[in-house]
Amino acid sequence: MKMSRGDIALVMFGILAVAGVLLVRSGLYGMTVFVLLPVFLGGYAVWIFRPQSGGQAALRGALSALVALLLFFLIGAEGAICIFMTAPIALPLGALGGWLAYRGRSVKQSSGSIAMLIFLPAASLTWDVKAPPPVFQVRTSIEIAAPPERVWRYVVAFPPLSEPQEWYFRAGLGYPTQTRIEGSGPGAARYCDFSTGSFVERVEVWDEPRLLRFQVTESAAPMREWSPYGEIVTKHLHGYFISREGQFQLTRLANNHTLVEGTSWYQHGLMPAEYWRWWSDAIIHRIHMRVLMHIKTLAEE
Repeated sequence: MKMSRGDIALVMFGILAVAGVLLVRSGLYGMTVFVLLPVFLGGYAVWIFRPQSGGQAALRGALSALVALLLFFLIGAEGAICIFMTAPIALPLGALGGWLAYRGRSVKQSSGSIAMLIFLPAASLTWDVKAPPPVFQVRTSIEIAAPPERVWRYVVAFPPLSEPQEWYFRAGLGYPTQTRIEGSGPGAARYCDFSTGSFVERVEVWDEPRLLRFQVTESAAPMREWSPYGEIVTKHLHGYFISREGQFQLTRLANNHTLVEGTSWYQHGLMPAEYWRWWSDAIIHRIHMRVLMHIKTLAEE
């Protein structure tokens, strides 16, 4: 029995969806899942529905990527926050795949073009497995109306913070609750407690009251996922966001105030790295501001 074009396309759509779920559950959060898969889904959607214009084709492609994201959410493969963060890259790429498929309908495909499409997943998977995660830096500063000697004590360790009011922290993103320190000087153990666990730090530079620099030896989960099935634990919550180092630098200003600069160095195993960096940098900056505002309040009292 000969299969129709629609039957073939639906089968291929199912294969792509299953492949995406398997990749996510295996922990390969890379170019294959976030770039290649949406483009292919958009192309297959156009192959199924045969739109009459490039605009319709782009819309069909974006909708196919949206359907795939909702499928990931409904089967519990990912939580709401990650779906929300993935949509800005997946939907445009789905639209691109739809538009490319529409434009390619009138072009005779050579065997070389077909072969290139076949080998694309193998190439992208190879990149996902072997590409080293880059190290990123986030720096945030604040002026505090107190001398460095007073600010220093709260930089080293500070008492518990109040519960956050920001929606993104209340939605599940990890946020700092307090810091603790054991000992003093280089080699001291510092613990930055988060809503998701503790970051364990080893002090490398103790230059009171100017510079506190530490290496992070253990990272907490970056968030708690939300889904209709309760809390879920996905691969990227463990071992994909890695905090490497951090520091607080205190500079005395002319008015005996203090400029405090908090800096974090981190890696994440998500590709394309620059897209995901946009999210992680913004989140870390807000974590910095939560800590710095707490230190400011304590030092200025």
